[in-house]
Amino acid sequence: MDQAITTAPAEQTMRDLLARQKAAFLQDMVPSAAERRANLTKLETCIKAHADLIAETISADFGNRSRAESALSEIMPTLAGIRFARSKLGRWMRSSRRAVHMNFKPATNRVEYVPVGVVGVVSPWNYPIYLTLGPLIDILAAGNRCMIKPSELTPATGALLAKLMADIFPPELVSVVQGDVAVGRAFCTLPFDHLVFTGSTNVGRDVMRAAAENLVPVTLELGGKSPVILGEEYDVAKAAASVAVGKFFNAGQTCVSPDYALIPKEKAEAFAQGVLDNAVAMYPTINNNPDYTAIVSDRHHARLTELVAEAEAAGATVLRHPDKPVGNIRHFPPTVVLDPPLDGRLMRDEIFGPVLPVVRTEGTQGAIDFVNARPRPLALYIYTKDNITERQVLDHTISGGVTVNGTMMHVAQDDMPFGGVGASGIGAYHGYDGFLRFSHARAVHKVGFFSGIEFLKPPYGTKMRLALKAMLGFDLKK
Repeated sequence: MDQAITTAPAEQTMRDLLARQKAAFLQDMVPSAAERRANLTKLETCIKAHADLIAETISADFGNRSRAESALSEIMPTLAGIRFARSKLGRWMRSSRRAVHMNFKPATNRVEYVPVGVVGVVSPWNYPIYLTLGPLIDILAAGNRCMIKPSELTPATGALLAKLMADIFPPELVSVVQGDVAVGRAFCTLPFDHLVFTGSTNVGRDVMRAAAENLVPVTLELGGKSPVILGEEYDVAKAAASVAVGKFFNAGQTCVSPDYALIPKEKAEAFAQGVLDNAVAMYPTINNNPDYTAIVSDRHHARLTELVAEAEAAGATVLRHPDKPVGNIRHFPPTVVLDPPLDGRLMRDEIFGPVLPVVRTEGTQGAIDFVNARPRPLALYIYTKDNITERQVLDHTISGGVTVNGTMMHVAQDDMPFGGVGASGIGAYHGYDGFLRFSHARAVHKVGFFSGIEFLKPPYGTKMRLALKAMLGFDLKK
């Protein structure tokens, strides 16, 4: 790999690169639809040509990442997002006519959507392609330039991204800078025109603080504990099978993974066992199973071990996959924890692994109260066939997004916004909402052939009093 790619850039180097991108933006401030579509097509062609290499590289970073899961979660949604944006771009770019108050007629009003400039993207390790190129699609569609800082936990994928982007885009349009945590911190202090960060809530606070020094607007895609609520009438076995698919995909290392389940107390044991049984059916073995993704680092693996051990020591019932990992591998077996201590780390921290706590609740209202007593989640999952129950949960909880009778699928909808609320994030992107997020809505008022307002100027007298009476509908006191 080229030395320039693998060496962490100094802060001054990043500032110089940002200056180059800003200068280039001033030279070509509002790219045409044709230019933007061409950039999206270059990205699409690149991803298709290197799909196998991308999956192989991600797997190397993880210590095993299911190729099928990489195809489903990295390649497929990236290509779908490109095609959707390209097909809708002309419509998105049109200015919109706005009403003109009668006092200002015959003027016209319109809103134009113009690029904001240079957008910085700090991307995470859990989906290192999709959560990097997903924002990039919207950034390019909106006509911007972009600097990317990939996660240091997936260095091979970051290096591959740097090479691929350099192959298809000039550095004045898209650049990838690599480095450790210190480089990431320096990156967040740069005076971008917008900054996108995907990662933990704790780091998100630091990112927002750094961006505030330059008044850089931020989009924070964070996480938190996304709950599952099981309606009292819904089939337990069906819900358990569905939750198992979402929970153990990518070994639970997903920001919208079901973090814990709120189950009617009389159904909790059956649900917990059902989730584990489905996990065993999907992954009969853990060792040497190419379908089961490893935990990304030793530190994260150790953290998961500590979370489960703490809950078990406090009296929780732990249901474990019967196959135990052997040797120096970072596979963590699917695990279900019934009746976890509510004040323990397992129920305080985002789990980000293949561990599902199951909490007994007193019906739907008890589940709603449980959710509302905690920070607002990035995602919420409801299993119910009853429209009244569905409406009850939707009307009495707040979350970034919702999937009903499934998990995670709302994120894959190109025509729907994706983002958090409160502690789970700020702002949303994807599709049209991403185009708007990375555009400036500029108001343009065009005075007509006659402007009555311009005649209302000092010295004020009878003419002004009569005009004000006509506009306000009453006389002002003298």
